[in-house]
Amino acid sequence: VLTRDPLLIAGVGVATRLPWLLFSLPAGVYVDRSDRRRLMVACNASRFVLTAVVALAVLFEVINLPVLYLTAILLGVAEVLYDNASQTILPSVVPAERLERANGNLWGAEVVMNQFVGPPLGGFLIAVGLALPFGIDAVTFAASAALIAALAGSFRPRAEAAEATAARSLRGEMAEGMRWLWSHRLLRTLAITLGIMNGMGMAVFAIEVLFVQEILLLDARGFGFLFIAGAIGGVLGSQLAPTVTKRIGPGPSLYLCLLAGGVTLGVNGLTSNPWVFGAMFVVFSFTAVVWNVITVSLRQTVIPDRLLGRVNSVYRFFGWGSMPIGSLIGGLLVTLGTALAGREFGLRLPFLVAAVVHFLTFAVVGARLSTDNIEAAKAAAVHP
Repeated sequence: VLTRDPLLIAGVGVATRLPWLLFSLPAGVYVDRSDRRRLMVACNASRFVLTAVVALAVLFEVINLPVLYLTAILLGVAEVLYDNASQTILPSVVPAERLERANGNLWGAEVVMNQFVGPPLGGFLIAVGLALPFGIDAVTFAASAALIAALAGSFRPRAEAAEATAARSLRGEMAEGMRWLWSHRLLRTLAITLGIMNGMGMAVFAIEVLFVQEILLLDARGFGFLFIAGAIGGVLGSQLAPTVTKRIGPGPSLYLCLLAGGVTLGVNGLTSNPWVFGAMFVVFSFTAVVWNVITVSLRQTVIPDRLLGRVNSVYRFFGWGSMPIGSLIGGLLVTLGTALAGREFGLRLPFLVAAVVHFLTFAVVGARLSTDNIEAAKAAAVHP
């Protein structure tokens, strides 16, 4: 055991997420300058080396906190680059009319592995040997790098775009991505809306374990079942998103996602019934993934290829940048609510505030998310 200090333990999570704040914008420039397939291979090869080093350090009992922090930061940098490149490369692999289905499959696979397979497998491997999870993780990165390297096709930005940006500065290219996103009314609205939703989601998530323990009166096993319920909703959302969009249109789908977020958060803020809470969590996760599938596919359709990495990085900066702020807001709301009306009200307050914010956001931006506006943006898209 390296430490039981909660602050030092939390530092590993901070080190992993720090690159999203510091490196996401320049990462978009590198994605737009590079062969995206080679960049993804390099990222996963780097993650293979880093996790293999950690596995060996744990095996020979020479691991220490500074090494762990440094590894976490480097893994975070590779994650930022890889995630941006993976979203940017997809339109080069999949026809435009199949983007929603492809994104849904990717989201579904991610939810299954992260929430169904990963946690129990990790627990089993740790029981066998502390170094084993890191070793298996290293092998999966190596396998992923090999599979991506086998992709056939050209995955560089178009030649004329590369020539146009060759002599540009890093700052100039980042600024171009920011200007493009800010000038596009629909994507600007979606980016700001995502930031608000993610911030409110983290305000709730930051205190959810306390709510589950003290209001729902569930133990760790009960919390695990709620986690599984959310994963089920996410998987269903990933597979049904294209069907929902086809049946009612992308605009109404986004409306329902926003409204469902407000309703489910509000109900969960008022209930003390674990079954009701779990059902709302399924719906919330379902709509969150449907939102992501629709909006990611839209970005891949309307953003020019030469700017896709940069604009994606700015968009995700909005979405991820609000999350630590949301966590802080959640803690402050519990403190404020507890001081005003007691502990129970304090734990319910983040849910209720998040619900109200969802409804207000819908009232402000709902009209801009119409199917007409979405289809107009697709029709106007020009990919130089």
